[in-house]
Amino acid sequence: MRLLLIGGSGQVGRELRELSVARNVALVAPSRAELDLTDATAVTRVFEAGPWGAVINAAAYTNVDRAESEESAAFAANAEGPARLAIETARCGIPLVHISTDYVFDGRKGAPYVEGDVVSPLNVYGRSKRAGEERIGAANPRHVILRTAWVYSPFGNNFVRTILRLAAERDRLTIVADQRGCPTAASDVARACLDVALLCAEQRERMSYGIYHLAGAGEATWYDFARAIIERVGGRLGKTPEVIPIKTSDYPTAAVRPADTRLDCGAIGRAFGIALKSWPQALEATLDRLIVNKGVS
Repeated sequence: MRLLLIGGSGQVGRELRELSVARNVALVAPSRAELDLTDATAVTRVFEAGPWGAVINAAAYTNVDRAESEESAAFAANAEGPARLAIETARCGIPLVHISTDYVFDGRKGAPYVEGDVVSPLNVYGRSKRAGEERIGAANPRHVILRTAWVYSPFGNNFVRTILRLAAERDRLTIVADQRGCPTAASDVARACLDVALLCAEQRERMSYGIYHLAGAGEATWYDFARAIIERVGGRLGKTPEVIPIKTSDYPTAAVRPADTRLDCGAIGRAFGIALKSWPQALEATLDRLIVNKGVS
């Protein structure tokens, strides 16, 4: 049985590729040059090269601020491309596992969001990801959409790597302290995606398809997250910069961010037996990989 991975060069995609090798899973991950989701012909062609047990879509347009000025590109990657995947997987009777985001919510609930809560994205990125959810749901009933949050890994552009870079350059870091969410290791997302995809491929008629929340256990502000990073690596950096909390209003961005997108992840535990470790534990493991094995760079 082979699995098809879209987005193999991203944070979750790279973790999935490493994990599949370790677990001896036949995972095929074409490059974007080989498979561009905006090319309908290319999408059809890859399914003709099947059969596939399941498809994992880890590809996305993720630059939240740039999406405000590149709305068509964001929707092409986050809505139109996934719609094509959903149509083709449905035509072939294949389950589709797709990664979405906490930014489909407006952050005003005041408590962790469950899957059935009303969505109301505040920015183009969130709207494009919500459109992808809707189009997948309409096209292929055999779908598992995993909403995750604040994803980081040892590679790519993410908050952890940014903080490490800035910490090496500066003596003082100002970090937003009034946005709350669930930091999530890409390695944990990858493990869940692979487990769900394999289950769907093996038991496709008996699975509990739908939308699920998947995030690191616990909660934090960006300030909490940054402090945790610095506390764990300060000694290894040779310096410990001061971390100062600021308000969102003190750090204006092109896209409006929701203030509180904590996710309740109980449903995926009940349906698939998946529960992610606490975000501080996951952060420790990622920092060990990043710093001990690869250096701060």
